[in-house]
Amino acid sequence: MTHILHDARPRDHGGNLDAAMARFGGRRAVWLDLSTGINPQPYPVPTFPDAAWSALPDTEAQDRLIQAARGFWQVPDGAAVLAAPGASALIAQMPRLIQGTRVQITPPTYNEHGAAFRAAGWQVRDHGPADARVLVHPNNPDGRLFSPGAFHPGLTVIDESFCDVIPDHSLIAHAARPGIVVLKSFGKFWGLAGLRLGFAIAAADTIARLADMLGPWPVSGPALLVGAQALGDTDWAERTRARLSQNRKRMDAMLVGAGAETVGGTDLFGLYRVDCAEHWQTRLAHAQIWTRVFPYADDLIRLGLPPEDRWTQLEDAL
Repeated sequence: MTHILHDARPRDHGGNLDAAMARFGGRRAVWLDLSTGINPQPYPVPTFPDAAWSALPDTEAQDRLIQAARGFWQVPDGAAVLAAPGASALIAQMPRLIQGTRVQITPPTYNEHGAAFRAAGWQVRDHGPADARVLVHPNNPDGRLFSPGAFHPGLTVIDESFCDVIPDHSLIAHAARPGIVVLKSFGKFWGLAGLRLGFAIAAADTIARLADMLGPWPVSGPALLVGAQALGDTDWAERTRARLSQNRKRMDAMLVGAGAETVGGTDLFGLYRVDCAEHWQTRLAHAQIWTRVFPYADDLIRLGLPPEDRWTQLEDAL
């Protein structure tokens, strides 16, 4: 049984490899960072024309990206799409979409949603009456899914940052409904977190308001080009889903063989129950492998997938 600790609210994140290096030593090149859920084999970045760097992003490039997004995610008629400099930039704007004081966010989940609403003066609650609800679908870190029955009549934010590994479970078909906002991340499935590209999909009036909040030229020229090409490359997406699914099964087998229990996750990361998460994290860190533990549970550890040439490092450490 998971042992819940007192404070479940720190804004901890994966990817804090500098802290691991400061504590355990070692050069960055030898560290295997499994603390995030980012695809370790990213989409191949094309060569950029000079204008992508020197000119302001043009309307034509933005339109190509939006059309590619509509096709890839099968955005329904009546819903509009907005590209942004990362899903986090959109998460920060969600409390401004309606007047309210209480939002329901079921823990444990990605903590930036709660932080954004608290910063705007909202009360974040696990259950009970609320003016809005956030659904992380599939949830980070346990992978649980939601249905339309979980939608709130006021505002429902559906964070589908990890849903591209299971597109058949997407709730995008409901994006045109009033009060529904679907968020998409480009950094996870495509493995290009540094590109800073995310999307909001919602009714046209909601997207117009979000566009005003972000201001002109929110997405860089290179991001527009990479995003449009990647979203149009459905063959790469299908191959990637197959590879991630196979590798997730491989990692589960390795962790179970080492004494862990698989309790959730997605095909981009696994969540495991262990006797002591801190001990597991420390043991793996001595082998220059960084993992994710949580302030609300002392027996859960999360691992992302290794690159194809680094599986032996994880296997030897386990």
